[in-house]
Amino acid sequence: MSDDPEPIENISGGVDGGGMAAEFTPADAETRAEEVVDRLGELYWQKSYGGQDAFTCLVRTILSQNTSDVASQPAHDALVERYGGDDLAERLAKADHGELADTIHAAGLYNQKATVITESAERVLANFGSAAAFDEFVREGEPSEVRDELLEMNGVGPKTADCVLLFSGGQAGVFPVDTHVHRIYRRLGIAPPDADHEEVREVLEREVPAEKCGFGHTASIQFGREYCSARKPACLDGPEACPMADLCERVGVDVETGTVVDPAESGR
Repeated sequence: MSDDPEPIENISGGVDGGGMAAEFTPADAETRAEEVVDRLGELYWQKSYGGQDAFTCLVRTILSQNTSDVASQPAHDALVERYGGDDLAERLAKADHGELADTIHAAGLYNQKATVITESAERVLANFGSAAAFDEFVREGEPSEVRDELLEMNGVGPKTADCVLLFSGGQAGVFPVDTHVHRIYRRLGIAPPDADHEEVREVLEREVPAEKCGFGHTASIQFGREYCSARKPACLDGPEACPMADLCERVGVDVETGTVVDPAESGR
């Protein structure tokens, strides 16, 4: 491990993100997917974060859609500074669209995201009465019911819903699949090369122990940024360049020619 391997800013909230850290100890893996997560545990921080405020977590995840943490974090900070208070949902439901869009400009797609945030706030108030009641529902409700409620919100897809379940509800066994996770586990050969995001999620939640899923999500994102990028994975520099070399089938990667394609285009 490096001295400070955990990102200062990430969707999990990191050390100062307001959630409760849940740690795990790598052990003898029963599946290759679990072995990958244990290997990530040797590289990274071996914990995940649950217990964040549910509506704030929802807003934060919406802002992170189709952009990086570097872009979404300033937008989140600006939003909280302008609209934070006793009930964030109430204030955002009443927010002027242009003002909200300008506030979150750094996150990209700001007009679209402002609409999604406002509509989500309105739905939370209509169905639960307050952000606090919504938070209680997310923490204590049946996970499948919470996920269904989140997916009913306009602009909230499976990855956003799963992040709220994981980082707010603190639900074990939830492994959100973003672009990095989708790419990595198909490239490794753990999920089928043509699997969609939901199919990759089903594989991971079946093959990774519940207590390791949250860490597996955030650490896989970090691994994707540092080693297993879309266009230039570390394995192109030789097997010694990637800590997963012995566990990876390199689906869609031709080390000899340097050609990299999406695993779905690999012909496997």
